[in-house]
Amino acid sequence: MNSLLNTPKQKAAGLAGGILLLLLSMLAALLFGYHRFTLVQLAEAVFWFDGSTEHLLIRSVRTPTVLIGALVGAGLATAGAVMQVLTRNPLASPSVLGVNAGAVLAIVLALSLARLDLGTGQLIWVAFAGAALTTLFVYASGSAGPGGLQPLKLTLAGAAVAAFATSITSGVMLLREESLSETLFWLVGSVSGRKLEHFTAVLPYIGAGLLLAFSMGKSLNMLAMDEEVAKGLGHWTALAKAGAVAAVVLLAGGAVAIAGPIAFVGLIVPHICRYMAGGNHRWLIPYCTVYGALLLVTADLVSRLVLMPKEIPVGVTTAMLGVPFLIYLARRGVREQ
Repeated sequence: MNSLLNTPKQKAAGLAGGILLLLLSMLAALLFGYHRFTLVQLAEAVFWFDGSTEHLLIRSVRTPTVLIGALVGAGLATAGAVMQVLTRNPLASPSVLGVNAGAVLAIVLALSLARLDLGTGQLIWVAFAGAALTTLFVYASGSAGPGGLQPLKLTLAGAAVAAFATSITSGVMLLREESLSETLFWLVGSVSGRKLEHFTAVLPYIGAGLLLAFSMGKSLNMLAMDEEVAKGLGHWTALAKAGAVAAVVLLAGGAVAIAGPIAFVGLIVPHICRYMAGGNHRWLIPYCTVYGALLLVTADLVSRLVLMPKEIPVGVTTAMLGVPFLIYLARRGVREQ
């Protein structure tokens, strides 16, 4: 597949440009919104905090939102790139393995049936556990039977489990209406309303997932080939698939646990980055990390500005971007990786 940037120098420049755009978008997201701040106020809040309302808003509201947006965007986009190789489905995204559905179901069960009195920080761990267990169950289901793990089996298992978990979630919410308001916090997909401790809680997991994905560039390139060819070249495809699933669990599970089911980031970004940098995952994974963070931080800023003083959940904004993009891919025809 031809790419926009062909030489290593061009690809490095494209990556550096993405990092610069990300830093600028994070700065804009810190400064603009219903409350607007100046660069001087931002610097004073960081270095000379005085407890004023402006400094509290910057430190307690804007900073966690921006950091979580960048982390979640990076995690979802990178997980999408890995999943598209793992399933050999160019339309795959983290929701294919039931990550979103499993996380939300775990939250609903904890709030409604178990009636646990959990804070937001504790619910993050419940969501992460639900996402991880669902993904591992789908992986085991897709590996069962003759032939071992097959992309089609994995995709079908993920779709079936996601549909089942969504149905159970809807049923429990209808029976326990008192849990609806608490559950909506996770259903809409948002990076606002979180605290800095929520960011630090999932940072080790998403960070480990990113490091694992970065280290698997060669293995992902092999998985993108025909499996028999990869085996003929002496590559352990089973180990590579297990590593890819582990990366998806860490990345998508951590992202969904802190932000809820934000759709389409894992679909849009890998295709754009593949157009820019090509299909070599040694370049594609870092591109997805940077541009995924850029997309979600920018989308959150747009969500904040478009209907001020009200704020649209960022999951709605990414869906408005993703649906036309998905239709475009379906009409044009996506190329195999």
